Amino acid sequence: MRWVLFAVAALGSTGYIAAVTVGTLVAAELSGGAALGGLPTTTTTIGTATAASLIALVMLRWGRRLGLLLGLVVGVLGGGIVLVSVIVASIPLLLVGSALTGFANAAGNLGRYIAADMASPERRASAIGLVVWGTTVGAVIGPNLTAPAGAVAVSLGLPELAGPYGLTVLFIGLAWAVAALFLRPEPYALADPSALPTTDQHGQVPSLPAILARPSVATALVTLVAAQVVMVLIMTMTPLHLIDHGHGLSTVGLVLSAHTFGMFGLSPITGRLTDRFGSPLVIAAGLIGLALAALLAALAPPDGGFLLTFALFLLGYGWNLCFVAASSLVSHGLSLAERTRVQGIADALTWGTAAFASLSSGLVVAAASYTVLGFVGVGLTVIPAVFLALQRRRVWPAGAA
Repeated sequence: MRWVLFAVAALGSTGYIAAVTVGTLVAAELSGGAALGGLPTTTTTIGTATAASLIALVMLRWGRRLGLLLGLVVGVLGGGIVLVSVIVASIPLLLVGSALTGFANAAGNLGRYIAADMASPERRASAIGLVVWGTTVGAVIGPNLTAPAGAVAVSLGLPELAGPYGLTVLFIGLAWAVAALFLRPEPYALADPSALPTTDQHGQVPSLPAILARPSVATALVTLVAAQVVMVLIMTMTPLHLIDHGHGLSTVGLVLSAHTFGMFGLSPITGRLTDRFGSPLVIAAGLIGLALAALLAALAPPDGGFLLTFALFLLGYGWNLCFVAASSLVSHGLSLAERTRVQGIADALTWGTAAFASLSSGLVVAAASYTVLGFVGVGLTVIPAVFLALQRRRVWPAGAA
């Protein structure tokens, strides 16, 4: 079952990342300038945040499998709408379709929690790491397929930029087919016994505010949000920073490849580290990595070079450490229903703040500089670090998973 979820993550992310790769170019071409270039990515991120909560509600009511399939089919619909928007040159259709493709991204991300449900507590982080690792496939293949897909589109008499959205429809559709055929039986039925229903000291099912106030859940949510903000804040403006200092697209591609590898390529190792040493220690290591990465990015010379490349790799891996460990911690001690509710909220907050961070990144650089942006990133890691330190006595003993 875990490998089915790995395949769904790999196929879905290939289609999703292919769309994200050319979204800026499509918006700029349709609008006649760069001013609206970031809108597709922003609307996709907002769509992902919205979808995370909605899909979690569907999963809670009708099961994990149906929720996953629904998110993927809406993503296919979104890819089709964007494909049409390129052909008819419609920015409104582009934005609507981009938002709907976010449903596929949200579904794929929630897949890591499905894998965690079926694992024992001592193996939960490894299960999450395996599914997150699947995203590496999309991160590598998706961008590299856009040029051949564009050539195919031109040969069919369509705009070149329509081709990558054909990939979106194809690969998310394949992810849906794999889930429909092989994600059986309902994952809830295979859940580990440790996820049995829980009650509070009065025998009542805890309310959502009470669940969110638990130290392990609160720590996980703060970590997920903070790590996402720091990572997106710096990553978003790095390509422009490099271009402004005379680098070409090949250098941008190299730096972002190092960053993407850090984000996803070492996920199985992160999962094993979390299972071995516990979520709090791995989160602490991730926050140190994020802070060091932001500092190196701020201090890197204008010509970038190895230092900036290493900083972006470390930025990605610091995020990965926080993401996998906090994703494991957020499920600690919760029943299946409680997990599903909290997980949807966690991903909605994570992606919602990502949209905010991507917009804020440009404002900081415009008002100050890329160096200042790096120092802002360092400062933002202090918040979750202090929170983790304050909660250490209540979270650390229970934080092995």
